Amino acid sequence: MFNYPTIDMVKTGQNIIRLRIHNGFSVKDLQDVFGFATPQAIYKWQHGTAMPTIDNLVVLAALFRVHVDDILVINTDLQIKLGA
Repeated sequence: MFNYPTIDMVKTGQNIIRLRIHNGFSVKDLQDVFGFATPQAIYKWQHGTAMPTIDNLVVLAALFRVHVDDILVINTDLQIKLGA
């Protein structure tokens, strides 16, 4: 058996909210930084229904002055059997 890591999207979204607020950014601020026409992508990240792309994660990490690993919440509870 192998513990297969997955991203906990809901907890990652909660991290984005916490870091956004801690750093004094509004959803509108992030929308402007990313050049999004609407804030929907930001809300989806925060609610855990979608994940930022890798390049957007790098930008978030820079804005929040943290490492990407500080944004993502990794879950290693999923076990899979390798081989036949």
